[in-house]
Amino acid sequence: MNNNYKIIIDSSGELPENLKNDGHYVNVPLSIDIDGETFIDDENFDQIDFLERTKKSPNGPKSACPSPESYMAACEGEAKNVYIITLSGELSGSYNSAVLAADLYNEEHEDEPKNIHVFNSKSASIGETLIGLKVQEFEEMGCSFEEVVENVEKHIDTMHTFFVLDTLDTFVKTGRISQLKAGIVSTLNIKPIMASTEEGAIYNAGQGRGSKGAIGKMVEKVISATKKPEDKVIAISHCNCPERADFAKKKIEALGRFKDIIVVNMSGLSSMYANQGGVIVAV
Repeated sequence: MNNNYKIIIDSSGELPENLKNDGHYVNVPLSIDIDGETFIDDENFDQIDFLERTKKSPNGPKSACPSPESYMAACEGEAKNVYIITLSGELSGSYNSAVLAADLYNEEHEDEPKNIHVFNSKSASIGETLIGLKVQEFEEMGCSFEEVVENVEKHIDTMHTFFVLDTLDTFVKTGRISQLKAGIVSTLNIKPIMASTEEGAIYNAGQGRGSKGAIGKMVEKVISATKKPEDKVIAISHCNCPERADFAKKKIEALGRFKDIIVVNMSGLSSMYANQGGVIVAV
């Protein structure tokens, strides 16, 4: 195994089992607070319990990004090239925390500094994981650190992230959307299709009637936005709804031909916003 590089991803980026066992990847957890109780978004996170608590909470959950110290600890080891991938800087302080950590790490290790680059994913969830795979692809091709950074930054600019939510509860409780608008959407069984902007913010890209209708439209938008799909990996993350992820996967297979399709269950941070039934697609 090439031990010269390490890929650090904040816990919004879900790692499939093969990447957890790969040896190059490390998750740095965010934390989530619900009514004064703190949950760490790591391998011990109980998604089902968390979703129940979120549903019952009158206030809704709040997240906290990893500390610079957490990122610095993850940088330790023999790898000379370290790549950190974070949530969109428009959505979280995780990016700024990682940038600070990179600077502090090399200040404290000036005798043996590392090549450290922090990627602002301008995405979230499985979108971060796809960036990690791209880093690994270029590293294994034998690219220099500078070449990996340049190529992956260009790749990020071509990425697309879409998602469908079954409920807007967390967005209402955290003040990101009004109760009135959420009520209208719920009553009419309208499911919003959301997407990331080029800067990594979120916008409403459309809507569909019912979950399958919205997921179907979302997949069509993904296919339409993707150039040369045969050269790309597409990924699906779902919030405790494997049947919806499978529906999206089959729809993707029917409409486009991709290099590979990855399907994973969501992490805690993604589950916090997506809630039960949410589906994210990134490419």
